[in-house]
Amino acid sequence: MTLNELIEEVPLIAILRGLTPERAVDVGSVLLDAGFRCLEVPMNSPAPLDSIRLLARHFGDRAIVGAGTVLDEEAVGSLALSGARIIVSPNCDTAVIRATKAAGMISIPGFFTPSEAYAAIAAGADALKLFPSNMSGCAGLSAMTTVLPSSVPIFAVGGVDHQSMQEWHAAGARGFGLGSALFKPERTLEDLSRRATEIVRAWRDLRDPAIA
Repeated sequence: MTLNELIEEVPLIAILRGLTPERAVDVGSVLLDAGFRCLEVPMNSPAPLDSIRLLARHFGDRAIVGAGTVLDEEAVGSLALSGARIIVSPNCDTAVIRATKAAGMISIPGFFTPSEAYAAIAAGADALKLFPSNMSGCAGLSAMTTVLPSSVPIFAVGGVDHQSMQEWHAAGARGFGLGSALFKPERTLEDLSRRATEIVRAWRDLRDPAIA
């Protein structure tokens, strides 16, 4: 699956902060069954490379698997070897972006201002992550989309849930990163399945209101 295919089908990134390798396959299976097609393991999770390796091995043919909270370019090489295909960061670090693209992976760095967004685009970012989006608000995103190129999709991340996606989408978000609204390490697989299904349904209802 490519980034463009993800955006066309179900542009939702599951942020699995705190995921352990022991639960990685079960969690990934639940999310894919619900309709998610992008799985992100933040680097401040326990043994993130092991979890990414397991997710890529089991689901890499059906989903984009990768890492979040990537803060230095040295980590990019190790992540590429683990099977990661996407690198997500909370900040705009042009060295990380360039290393990601040099390794043939998808780059989604964080931004909060137009200056950071343009720096990320110039470095080769494939998409942008507005973070934390709940601090910017929909009004902030809407204002920035008037000057940012529409060819670079923006993912809203931070405080987004199934109830707020419509407002964010109207403001210009093309996709969403779901963290605590979706996954927490202490939640059961049943709870995760319910939340994931609810989020995917909300996106599909938003994309195809006539079918809802």
